[in-house]
Amino acid sequence: MPFRYAVRMAQLVTRVDDRLLAQVDALVDQGVAATRSDAVRLGLVALIESHRRQQTGTAIVEAYRRHPQQDDELAGLDEATRALIEEEPW
Repeated sequence: MPFRYAVRMAQLVTRVDDRLLAQVDALVDQGVAATRSDAVRLGLVALIESHRRQQTGTAIVEAYRRHPQQDDELAGLDEATRALIEEEPW
């Protein structure tokens, strides 16, 4: 099983300074990541997801700049928002 795992996974090699390594080891010690490799994978996933979200946000902003909302589209939103808030059980 470990052989199949190693064959199917690409390997990345990188160098980190002692401070960063100590921080990664602390995450492993605290159970945030199972291993150093797991911590690196989690970090890469977070970086990719953050970048994807940023791109999505930029695309939304650009779309609104190209096609701004019209007053008739915004009419009644304040009232609708108040009604939704009033429905909450808080």
